Amino acid sequence: MSEDLRYPIGNFSFPKSVTPDQLRTWIDEIEAHPAAFRQAVRNLTDAQLDTPYRPDGWTVRQVAHHLPDSHMNAYVRYKLALTEDEPTIRPYDQERWAELPDASSGPIEPSLVLLDQLHARWVRLLRALEPTDFDRRFKHPEIGVLTLAALTALYAWHGKHHTAHVTGLRGRMGW
Repeated sequence: MSEDLRYPIGNFSFPKSVTPDQLRTWIDEIEAHPAAFRQAVRNLTDAQLDTPYRPDGWTVRQVAHHLPDSHMNAYVRYKLALTEDEPTIRPYDQERWAELPDASSGPIEPSLVLLDQLHARWVRLLRALEPTDFDRRFKHPEIGVLTLAALTALYAWHGKHHTAHVTGLRGRMGW
């Protein structure tokens, strides 16, 4: 674990190569994420949900809404890469999305349900892919060309990263 509150499980780095065992592990982690996050936010009050996980960071509520926003975008990127030849995806401004009223003040249960259902469908897709499908690529205008294998690694990390934001805050605050 890192002492940097921004990256409690450490920074993400794209893998240089990927094995089938790594892909299976990452897919298992993506599958487990909604339950782990739901447990992390269990029984938090509105005041606790409105607490930033670090100075100048998002509130727990914003993190809860960010996860399905981000993971929906990732799911669409898989679909595009699987159905088009190296498509260029459209990035989104996650900071501004987090400031919208649904994310800054809305109840989190709809986003938790969305995360549950999105991951159920996403994992079904991931488990049905052939190993060569993970070599399919897309262009991210800000990052460059990525494979679906790299995206799988990123989102396995992403779920744990944000869950650790909440569990770390709970630990520091004694919640």
